[in-house]
Amino acid sequence: MRNHLIISVLQNLLFCNPKAAVLHGKSVGFASQKSRFRNAKTQLSLFKGFIFTKQKVF
Repeated sequence: MRNHLIISVLQNLLFCNPKAAVLHGKSVGFASQKSRFRNAKTQLSLFKGFIFTKQKVF
């Protein structure tokens, strides 16, 4: 029983550090993807404004 507990603790220590690093990398990737999407979305709304507005004749 005691050996099983020690092995379990060691496995958790070995697993948690790489897991935290991987999850941090994933969250950074999603944040940049979200930022690119937000930028594209604002540019699209500006682009729509130029295309779908009638030109005024002076």
